Amino acid sequence: MARWVIHLDLDAFYASAEQLTRPTLAGRPVLVGGTGPRGVVAGASYESRVFGIRSAMPMSQARRLLPANGVIVPPRFRVYERLSQDVFAAVTAVAPVLEKISLDEAFAEPPQLVDASFDAVTEFCASLRARILAETGLVASIGAGNGKQIAKIASDEAKPDGLLVVPQGTEREFLAPLPVRALWGIGPVAEGKLRFIGVQTLGQLAALSEQDAVATLGGVVGRDLRRLATGADDRPVAGRAETKQVSAETTFDIDIIDLATLRTEVRRIAAGAHQRLLKAERVARTVVIKLRHTDMHTVTRSETISAPTDDLAELAATAERLLLDPAEFGGIRLAGVAYSGLSVPHQDALFSLAAPSVSSTVVSAAPAAAPPPSTWRQGDDVVHEEFGTGWVQGAGHGRVTVRFETRSSGPGVARTFEQADPALRRGDPGDCLK
Repeated sequence: MARWVIHLDLDAFYASAEQLTRPTLAGRPVLVGGTGPRGVVAGASYESRVFGIRSAMPMSQARRLLPANGVIVPPRFRVYERLSQDVFAAVTAVAPVLEKISLDEAFAEPPQLVDASFDAVTEFCASLRARILAETGLVASIGAGNGKQIAKIASDEAKPDGLLVVPQGTEREFLAPLPVRALWGIGPVAEGKLRFIGVQTLGQLAALSEQDAVATLGGVVGRDLRRLATGADDRPVAGRAETKQVSAETTFDIDIIDLATLRTEVRRIAAGAHQRLLKAERVARTVVIKLRHTDMHTVTRSETISAPTDDLAELAATAERLLLDPAEFGGIRLAGVAYSGLSVPHQDALFSLAAPSVSSTVVSAAPAAAPPPSTWRQGDDVVHEEFGTGWVQGAGHGRVTVRFETRSSGPGVARTFEQADPALRRGDPGDCLK
């Protein structure tokens, strides 16, 4: 019987969530991310991508590319998590087993699609996209095919706001012209190895003999990737347990015997584990290092930091502090770094500084003082005693401009207040979902 797997991906999720809950931003270039000197773009709306902006780009670079009507807002992961729950609740109503990859991406294998026709699958996916839009206001692209790999690539091809079903029996033809990097499991290193032997497309990879694939990419990996390139994929769709820890480790060709070299290697390993932390969309509270001695004796050490973070500099520095000097410990054949104590990164707390208190003392003889620096930042959630829920559009010179709107309100009215107005206070990010 024909097996059908679907892959669902919410389009430009973080930026779309901002446009949904702050209707004034609809149709405008929107960036989500940190604005500090090391800030990066966590999410970019499709309206901003036409200017060359992309996720993970340094915010300093993205700011230069952003047009005059563009907006930069800080991430509000509490909002994204709530919306993600709403989306997946809509999906599980018709596809009870869901393999969630992240807040905005999941696989499903609906039992009612077993041995279904191409038209029936297309109708099911179209209905699911409509249901998600109606119940949450968010747009999802969906791909469907005979397995997870085909479904994932199909949803990528369908973006933005699209649907692509790959007919049974056409998988190899569908994959053939795509670059090898389109396949999960092929990164820069594997791509370089394949390019060295003249393989640049999935069709060329599928045409390799198993012997050549294994010789180029390694035993199990070479066989599996070549098989996936032919369109064969019987991996099950199954619910995933919550990620408890991410890690990376390296066994060295030659034992490390000096601290400087060990520090360099551990920084590199910490960066590898950090990539997995970002992919899991989590922040970590505890850093663990593992050191294996030449005689195979293994030592682990850990340190819990003051607040959960995904800042690589802080995580790597903590890992370095935990190292043992090989001059005392002895030669080291393996080192590993793990991040645990994971949680959803409610980074909106970083932007929730309390408003300054207002002094009632007035000295008439003193010259007029410049207003204190604003503690309001663009994108902050606020609530006003009279006007309700809103967000900060801009602040400075002792004043703050607030746009009062929510998901259901439509574009709202902007009003300007003194920054210390007692009627204005910090809001709950979740209020914008009303």
